[in-house]
Amino acid sequence: MRLDAMDCSAEERLVRMHLSGRADVHRVGVDLDARTVTVTHDVTTELLLGWLNDLGLGSSLVSDRAVPTPAGVSSDETRSQRAALTLALIINAGFFIAELTTGLISGSMGLVADSLDMLADAGVYALSLIAVGGAVTRQKRLAAASGYLQLGLAVLGLAEVVRRVAAGEPPPQVPTMVIVSGLALMANLVVLVVLRRAQGEAAHLQAAWIFTSNDIKVNILVIVAALLVAATNSAAPDLVVGALIFLVVANGARRILRVSRG
Repeated sequence: MRLDAMDCSAEERLVRMHLSGRADVHRVGVDLDARTVTVTHDVTTELLLGWLNDLGLGSSLVSDRAVPTPAGVSSDETRSQRAALTLALIINAGFFIAELTTGLISGSMGLVADSLDMLADAGVYALSLIAVGGAVTRQKRLAAASGYLQLGLAVLGLAEVVRRVAAGEPPPQVPTMVIVSGLALMANLVVLVVLRRAQGEAAHLQAAWIFTSNDIKVNILVIVAALLVAATNSAAPDLVVGALIFLVVANGARRILRVSRG
């Protein structure tokens, strides 16, 4: 399949999540540079195109060929996947609370925004846990609830950034930003290792891998912002990074809500 309008990693994540909970989709491969998606599935091509059309990314068929049906997922593999995703969910939910708390105490919008990114990932891992056993309807309901929560918090975060700019708030506490973001970075590295060791190549695990890989980049961005705050003695780098992450979370929530209605 070709998706002409797919041009960023957020849309790549969206494609993977949109297909991952469907029982008849076995593998999803996305080539962002070529804007193509390779899907191993047991449904008609027309139905698959219909699912992708829901995303509004300009889907079209490139080629279609029959391949042997992949072997079913063993019970051991399912347990391994659930264990990996459960650990990832716990880590992300824990760091959402930790980063939100320390971000508010230290005055760092970067940490607060990163906490929402962690919350978004916790929602994805919860969706992925449901996807291990199917249940597309439940997945969409949870996606909608998660999307509304993320969107609301992101809007509040952006409003707080505007307020701080107008009020001329002092710079945040740099050591807190560096330490907490560094711990979050290490936690995400642990999640990557756990996901890699999980058996199987299911679409929901691929999506979880991509989400966590992008989280690491966000953690590094917050650390860079902290160093710039220290170098300039200004809150501007933290506010800019916080606003950017809030916008990314809000856009991701908007897309999740659109998929959940499909």
